[in-house]
Amino acid sequence: MIYAGVVSEALPSWTLFPFVGLVLSMASLPLLLPHLWEKRLFQAAVVAVCTLPIAALLLQRGLSHELQHCLLGYGTFICTLGALYVAAGGVFASADLRATPGVNVGFLLVGSLLASIIGTTGASVLAIRPLLRTNRQRRHTGHLVPFFILAVANAGGLLTPLGDPPLLVGFVSGVPFFWTLKLFPIWLLYNALFAGLLYLVDRRAYARESPEALRRDAHEAQPLSVRGKRNLALLACIVVAAFLPVGFRELALVAIGLGSYFGTPKEVHELNQFSFGPIAEVALLFVGLFVCLVPIELMMGRIAPSLPVRESYQLFWGSGLLSGVLDNAPTYAAFSALAKGLSAGQPNLVNGITELKLMAVSAGSVVMGATTYIGNGPNLMVKSIAERSGLVMPSFVRYAVFAFFTMLPAHLLVTLAFIVLER
Repeated sequence: MIYAGVVSEALPSWTLFPFVGLVLSMASLPLLLPHLWEKRLFQAAVVAVCTLPIAALLLQRGLSHELQHCLLGYGTFICTLGALYVAAGGVFASADLRATPGVNVGFLLVGSLLASIIGTTGASVLAIRPLLRTNRQRRHTGHLVPFFILAVANAGGLLTPLGDPPLLVGFVSGVPFFWTLKLFPIWLLYNALFAGLLYLVDRRAYARESPEALRRDAHEAQPLSVRGKRNLALLACIVVAAFLPVGFRELALVAIGLGSYFGTPKEVHELNQFSFGPIAEVALLFVGLFVCLVPIELMMGRIAPSLPVRESYQLFWGSGLLSGVLDNAPTYAAFSALAKGLSAGQPNLVNGITELKLMAVSAGSVVMGATTYIGNGPNLMVKSIAERSGLVMPSFVRYAVFAFFTMLPAHLLVTLAFIVLER
């Protein structure tokens, strides 16, 4: 590895901007040019414009090792995410339980646990349809999916690298697999807050339901059923594969994905509306992000001390607020590079970062990705599924206000904890 101070002199400052441009394109173009952005060729052109100049310069300056290292990390990242996506897409859960506040809180808690095992995307796909079907007889249910997005699609994924893409980025760059279990107090704080608030809000809404709606809910109840159960075993195999040596790990993950896809009945994929479109988009965009991140990681050691963001609580809010308006995985990558620069020369580092700063970046990137519909991939997916089922979802701004102020008490407690611990 070349020292950042040496490399920063060899790379011009413009190499920092392709990463920013690509992240901003990912956040804005789907909203500004939705029909054009849907075309894979257009996405490839955007990635190429941002990525090829960086790759060419790295090769020209003799930094092919850095380019190779980032591509190996990308390979692990996309193989893991792809295996999770395919295996989770082969499981279909169906239920119509009694739609009581306690049952809805149960969905939230179980989904939050699953999110750290099969990823926020997998848990969201698995749990959202049974939740919607369970509550289809009720009228006052507009609050359920926003709480679901906060917990299952975001904060629930804090406990393992499989839980959310930011933590997976950390794992492939060198963070130990089980280190993220240190985030359990933060996971518990946020998910307990969401569960408690949901219970209070839903209990009030449940009291407003008509007797006829409650009778229909009780009469039409059906137990939970799961199809594609073999994929649950394959999801467990992904955890085991994460500990294999490089090369064997990626081959095992590809084998798991292929085994899941070809071993899953077609009707299960149809019930889940499964397609390779979303994971293909992630694969294309993230190869660009990994390459464009190289200059930032190499330069951050020199410029980090001169930046205004220095303390753990600042990293928490900085990574979190940007994750709310940009994709949370590249935001995590950029802020972990900053945290690494700020941690230089300190003892007991995790992947070159002090534990407190790494916890701040990890927590901020994951939980505040819930602040808007575009902060994390599953957010828009859950919104789309809910709207197709007939549920009216809050507007972009209304949801953002709800999410920010619902999470704010936990944000403030975490901020105070970081300030106290760093002192």
